[in-house]
Amino acid sequence: MGSIIENAALNQISYGLFVISTWAGGKDNACIVNTVCQVTTNPRVITVAVNRDNYTRDLILKSRVFNVSILSEEAPFSLFQDFGFRSGRDCEKFADREDVARSANGLYYLTKYANAYLSARVLSVTELSTHTLFTAEVLAAKKLSDVPSATYAYYHAHIKQTAKKPAAPSAGKVWVCTVCGYTYDEAKEGVPFESLPEDWVCPLCKHPKSDFVLQS
Repeated sequence: MGSIIENAALNQISYGLFVISTWAGGKDNACIVNTVCQVTTNPRVITVAVNRDNYTRDLILKSRVFNVSILSEEAPFSLFQDFGFRSGRDCEKFADREDVARSANGLYYLTKYANAYLSARVLSVTELSTHTLFTAEVLAAKKLSDVPSATYAYYHAHIKQTAKKPAAPSAGKVWVCTVCGYTYDEAKEGVPFESLPEDWVCPLCKHPKSDFVLQS
């Protein structure tokens, strides 16, 4: 395991979007999350929240190690489709990708579309209502570029806008996942919601109702 920790890499953590990658049982997997926080500086400890229904969460519980690729403003919408729309149970998410490399811990990280990556080892696990909170020690951190992190505001204004829009306007409410772009159109689905159910999770990226917005 490499032990070099660049503070400039840790400084890239923001209210942004991240790819969490891990390996267990002969399978690499990754998913997109929106909550990574540094909680102490000595030792350097972070927390990462992963939806309890996400396959990546299951593998982190087994491997106890993971990498965090901090997405930059260069990230295209197709990257969110690859890591957020597809379940790792059904496919190899890193197949044929040329924009990844393995760090000293043997896990993949993004070499493109990320401005930094961190390698971490799980210290403790806390089960929450919809997510598993991993508290982990940062064992390595490297800055990759000076491109700013992709915040939610930038994602909505410049990345998600490149996705294809519905062919026709909806006659009902449309709930949109702010993480992966999935839309629930009540006119098409046939089940209207004044507000999404309390136990609602995105069918694609498995994020909860708090990550959905109502689009008129």
